Amino acid sequence: MNVAATKQLVYLLLILTFFASKSIAQRDVNFVQQDPKIEALVAEKRKVNSSITITDKYKIQLFSGESETAKKTLVNCRKEFKYLDATIVFSTPSYKVWIGNFKSRLEAEKNLLELKKKYPNAFIIRPNK
Repeated sequence: MNVAATKQLVYLLLILTFFASKSIAQRDVNFVQQDPKIEALVAEKRKVNSSITITDKYKIQLFSGESETAKKTLVNCRKEFKYLDATIVFSTPSYKVWIGNFKSRLEAEKNLLELKKKYPNAFIIRPNK
């Protein structure tokens, strides 16, 4: 091999090395720009889903009837029993007010005794999945 061909090969290798080092095709830097409103919507969706989730746990039904009366019952119940989670569930044709998310029937029965003082028609339920 002559000197001129060797020189050309060395220059070619230097140029390729330079461009390979400047290439950004294999870098692992990712930038994601997300609108803050999306995070707020996801948080709201989680909140809504958690309130309608039906599990194997026990709940206490306080009321079943019209929408307005159910809303009033829910507000009163949330004021008086702040430590228990309460929600309205629609089951054709009535609205139901459920309170609590008890792991065992014994825990539900303890709370039922206290709730019956204010809501005499309250009873324990175990919603289906």
